[in-house]
Amino acid sequence: MTIQWYPGHMAKAKREAEEKVKLVDFVIELVDARAPVSSENPVLHQLLQSKPKMVVLMKKDLADPNITEQWLNHYKEQGTHALAIEANDSKDVQQVVSLAKELGKSKIEKMMAKGVRPRALRAMILGIPNVGKSTLINRLANKKTAITGDRPGVTKKQQWIKVKKDFELLDTPGILWPKFEEEEIGYRLAAIGTIKDTILPKEDVAAYILDYLANYYPKFLESRYDLLEVNDIMAAFEAIGKKRGCLESGGVVNFDKTSDVILQDLRSGKIGRISFDQPE
Repeated sequence: MTIQWYPGHMAKAKREAEEKVKLVDFVIELVDARAPVSSENPVLHQLLQSKPKMVVLMKKDLADPNITEQWLNHYKEQGTHALAIEANDSKDVQQVVSLAKELGKSKIEKMMAKGVRPRALRAMILGIPNVGKSTLINRLANKKTAITGDRPGVTKKQQWIKVKKDFELLDTPGILWPKFEEEEIGYRLAAIGTIKDTILPKEDVAAYILDYLANYYPKFLESRYDLLEVNDIMAAFEAIGKKRGCLESGGVVNFDKTSDVILQDLRSGKIGRISFDQPE
């Protein structure tokens, strides 16, 4: 199954990003720490040209810390600047500023060598929807500059934002790529909330989460839902629905409500710190 997802405003955002990338000195690409590859946009690589880039793994507090560490080592081996952060942690945000300064250092040196007074560095921040971009921008600017929300597609236009005296940041709307050739990528993005819940059947996404837990995080499956395995997905939904009170009249389990419970448990971190992508 190929999942098509390319609203008109995303096509427009891609065109605008292509035009604006020429104006910046480096790029900050945001990915979700729980799924760095699945949440990476291959379309962006076509836009970045030869610009210096840093990759920021967002929402590290929701991801498996051991897997996140493996990802950081992987990026280092690839020669890519990367760090993992929790956007509400001031120390983590300062790491972004420090790495940004390091990326722009050569640009400043070149300007000074030419006798030109260094201007503020310019950076473009890019990422797929709902990766935490607006929250990070507000932390960097130390004020509420960007609109935030827990749903995909909150940012609708580009805007320049000053980050103290360090650099100017060009915010851009989240951009998804035209389609997902791999079905599993679609399910992973749906699970973490990047794709709107109307794109894929919620029950299918919830079933994917339970199956993934059974294979990779069985202890979380047991501690949260009292399940030792998921051989029968319908039986698993029945057990979770009854335990969490997702019932209709007559004691019948409402699978739609049960799916919502599973999705929210994952996205809030109540199940545990889970990663869907691994470096290998």
